[in-house]
Amino acid sequence: MPQIAIAYVAAALTFLALDAVWLGSMAERLYRPAIGHLMAERFAIGPAALFYVLYVGGIVFFAIAPALEARRPLFTALGHGALLGLLAYGTFDLTNQAVLKDWPWHVTLADLAWGSFVTAVAAAGGTAAAPWLHGLFAKS
Repeated sequence: MPQIAIAYVAAALTFLALDAVWLGSMAERLYRPAIGHLMAERFAIGPAALFYVLYVGGIVFFAIAPALEARRPLFTALGHGALLGLLAYGTFDLTNQAVLKDWPWHVTLADLAWGSFVTAVAAAGGTAAAPWLHGLFAKS
């Protein structure tokens, strides 16, 4: 299996696991009280799946691929991942801040912190797993 495909799978599993914990613990505590009137009654799996597929691709392209070529790969993955997360989550939240009436600042700040953290960790996970698992697959 190509190293970049391993990185994609590892980053996706890391991101999905962390995001499931975050959303499972914060939906009722943070999001519902602040923006519950905007939330759908039922989770729409299609758009969510498309987001995860595309976003993890972005993590691989903008954070993991450069990290795998860097002298300090984990440091590069964490830095590029954090910046990508800040930009992506910032795009969503700051646009909402600009165009939606009463979008709460505490949701924006929490999302910016979460997006930076989860993207950095997913990038580092994919970067760490890729050469290790690639080596294991190459030996078999």
